[in-house]
Amino acid sequence: MIRAAALLLALVVALPAFATPPKLAPGVDPANALVIDTTKGRVIIKLRPDLAPHHAERLKQLARDGFYNNVPFHRVIDGFMAQTGDGQNFNGTGGSKYPNLKAEFTQTPFVRGTVGMARASDPNSANSQFFICYGNASFLNGQYTVIGEVVSGMDVVDKLKKAPPGSQSGAVIDPDKMLKVQVAADMK
Repeated sequence: MIRAAALLLALVVALPAFATPPKLAPGVDPANALVIDTTKGRVIIKLRPDLAPHHAERLKQLARDGFYNNVPFHRVIDGFMAQTGDGQNFNGTGGSKYPNLKAEFTQTPFVRGTVGMARASDPNSANSQFFICYGNASFLNGQYTVIGEVVSGMDVVDKLKKAPPGSQSGAVIDPDKMLKVQVAADMK
């Protein structure tokens, strides 16, 4: 009985630590940072409204809507990227209730940790899905919107379950998920 009470007390004391905002790297604005708790750990993304203001606002809105909670990393290709953000169908075929966004292309390079917006063949079709690059993906430069960069947790992204070798689609069987996505400034 005493052990159970001690365990309960320890959990009550520790609970606020789980809810507190993470310590962000210098230069990371909490109003423009996404905190993504995944099945493998925490990833923090610094959004780049200086490059893509409409896309940054969209990701923050969807995080605040709870749209990204429990959404899988449905497409993960080793050495290339991990894609997520389909909170509609959970398989890469859906978007959000909001209209598609016009492209905000720049010459910012796609390198390890770069976060880009996924889209269909139409350059103005980005909506809710995004991807994180595992390495150099310079062939995407100027053709996809750079929305941010991972500032903490690339080791977590590296641990995400990948598609089977040789998979053309990159579809993951029983994928890891984004359990909860929050704007850092909203965390209390």
